[in-house]
Amino acid sequence: MTFQQVQKYERGANRIGASRLHDLSQVLDVPVSFFFDDTDPVRVPAIPAGFAEPAAEAFDADPLRRRETKDLINSYFEIADPELRRRFFEVARSLAAHSPKRRRRPRK
Repeated sequence: MTFQQVQKYERGANRIGASRLHDLSQVLDVPVSFFFDDTDPVRVPAIPAGFAEPAAEAFDADPLRRRETKDLINSYFEIADPELRRRFFEVARSLAAHSPKRRRRPRK
């Protein structure tokens, strides 16, 4: 399941079937009523900390999730000539090396 699918379920843009809801309740070890807003909070067990989501700004701050990054990557791979693509990569790397330093992610 992708992050976008989860967001759609959270906003109510997608619906979830009863059998899937039952399966999820079994996996999370919670009653099916847990997933409904009008549930009595006293009867519903707390979600374990392992299921906590990071703050929304953490997703927005990730440069790999930005539209600009996706467009740049798609454009890069649309360059058919491998030599031209390599030279473009070197230009981008050179420009980045001479720009003011930003917090960078470690390379893998």
